[in-house]
Amino acid sequence: MSADVLAVRLDADGDVLLTGPAVRALAHGAAARGGQVDVLASPAGAAAARLLPGVRDVLTFDAPWSGYRPPAVDPAALRRLVETVAARRYATAVVFTSFHQSSLPTALLLRTAGVGRVAATSEDYPGSLLDVRHHRPEGLHEVEAALALARAAGFGPPAGDDGRLAVRGPLPDVRALVPAEPYVVVHPGASVPARAPGPEDARAVVAALAGRGHRVVVTGGPQETALGELVAGGGATDLSGRTDLRRLAAVLAGARCVVAGNTGPAHLAAAVGTPVVSLFAPVVPLERWAPWGVPVVVLGDQDAPCRGTRARECPVPGHTCLSGVPAEHVADAVARLADGAGTREGTPRTTPGARAVVA
Repeated sequence: MSADVLAVRLDADGDVLLTGPAVRALAHGAAARGGQVDVLASPAGAAAARLLPGVRDVLTFDAPWSGYRPPAVDPAALRRLVETVAARRYATAVVFTSFHQSSLPTALLLRTAGVGRVAATSEDYPGSLLDVRHHRPEGLHEVEAALALARAAGFGPPAGDDGRLAVRGPLPDVRALVPAEPYVVVHPGASVPARAPGPEDARAVVAALAGRGHRVVVTGGPQETALGELVAGGGATDLSGRTDLRRLAAVLAGARCVVAGNTGPAHLAAAVGTPVVSLFAPVVPLERWAPWGVPVVVLGDQDAPCRGTRARECPVPGHTCLSGVPAEHVADAVARLADGAGTREGTPRTTPGARAVVA
């Protein structure tokens, strides 16, 4: 048995980034015992896992019990995962999940693979699947909850670690992609549609920012090029479909401020220290999922009828939680954050436990 540790987070990029401080704690503890940390991630989270400091290698598994569109059960894929994990002889695995997810399917596979010690948060009776069964205290942000599980498993953060999100550097040079002048990023899409502003609302935000003299960069994934073109409206730099996650991190790092829904790029912006205007649909709790460790202004009706539903498609006609936010209010929030941000090196940050300002 080696001293290596496997961190498991079978969710999307944003979820993986929020687990970053806990992964650093695992890496610190593993190194003290002569080991290293690998991450088991979903295809949707693997790129973010490769950005995390302290990670040696990333294994990928598309779990049928997780994700927006989970795959069918594939016995061959399950066998391959068990064989891969068994061959690496991990001393410990720590399974990170959101508050509404079960860690037990993953724990069963890890146990089958012979992992020496398995730790996870579980409200369900785990039988013999877990060596450390952690109970998540109420009210914790996802970052805090992951760190609490790491501590329960015996892995505290290294001295001087500030608990903020981080990415592995150096980031690529993206000066050829972005304006030479200071710019603001608008990211209009989200992997979960209920958490994104409407396309016309995002387009109005870009117009309002441009009307105040901001250079605007619109970002998006390969499946969001039509959305990016619409939102940019001919007056913004449209980078949708033109950046991988590492280049997107560099684009966000150079921005004065980022406007985004509750989605991975908002957390990526926080990981590179850039302030965020969060257009936050309350289908998931703000106190658990707000951007972490940077100045944040939250916009959106946090008492809308969709509150706490975890809906993936908006259940309220008109998407009122976000459609009711005037574009000028978004521009006002950008002014509050961007004007106070100064240069990239001088960007102020809140303390990790600070709560976002809800405007």
